[in-house]
Amino acid sequence: MERILVTGANGQLGSELSVIAEKDSHYEWVFADRTKITLDDLNLLQTQLEEIKPNIIFNCGAYTAVDKAETENEIAFKVNHLAVELIAKYASKNNIKLIHISTDYVFDGSSSIALNEEAITNPINVYGESKRAGEISCLKENPNSIIIRTSWVYSKFGNNFVKTMQRLMQERDAINVVNDQIGSPTYATDLAQAMVDILESENWIPGIYNYSNEGEISWYEFALSIKDLGGYNCKVGGIPSESYPTPAKRPEFSLLDKKKIKSIYNLSIPNYKESLKNMFI
Repeated sequence: MERILVTGANGQLGSELSVIAEKDSHYEWVFADRTKITLDDLNLLQTQLEEIKPNIIFNCGAYTAVDKAETENEIAFKVNHLAVELIAKYASKNNIKLIHISTDYVFDGSSSIALNEEAITNPINVYGESKRAGEISCLKENPNSIIIRTSWVYSKFGNNFVKTMQRLMQERDAINVVNDQIGSPTYATDLAQAMVDILESENWIPGIYNYSNEGEISWYEFALSIKDLGGYNCKVGGIPSESYPTPAKRPEFSLLDKKKIKSIYNLSIPNYKESLKNMFI
């Protein structure tokens, strides 16, 4: 039986994969939190990989504190770049299938059309720079890797925009949400299933793929959808990003074009409203 190693086991995507694993007897699943797979200690990481001996790696672990990365760039690059490089080398040497998760933050937000996998990358924050460095090293060290870029991830698990909005809309009479950053949310349940579908497909076509739910919206519009589904009475206002300054800049436009992953893997991707509804059920 093939053994799947999932890094970032306690994160949103790792947690959703664990739900799938409970009903899946095709594989032996190893869910590794920071104690089992230590992405910020490369010597230990090498030893841990050799002990686990996976046949497949879903690399969902990452340094994702976007604003803190501006001052913690060393740890961000260690986890998002150097650890990815090491995992890719290990996968290549041992003929292991590797699916690595990346981000829309590799783009600068200057586009006005959905970004495909060939679009020029130009990160505007340290987090994006570290994730792009990880992508480059991943494909250089193991050209047989699959990289999935995703955006605005949320889930029943962990901390995310949807859960924050649910809490604030119950605590406050009014909130403001930025209305000039455009993209599409990703329900981690859908992405986790897509990863398994790719693995079980007879097509293993390496390279970069985009995955998010369908729909082109702002964070403000996303908040309105959350308000409607939750039946909250909180008033939601839209504001420009300059009215809500953060240490790290965010791309203004990072809508991902999903044609490639849909055509190669015959994936049916739900609209964001449909998936958001599923989280509320």
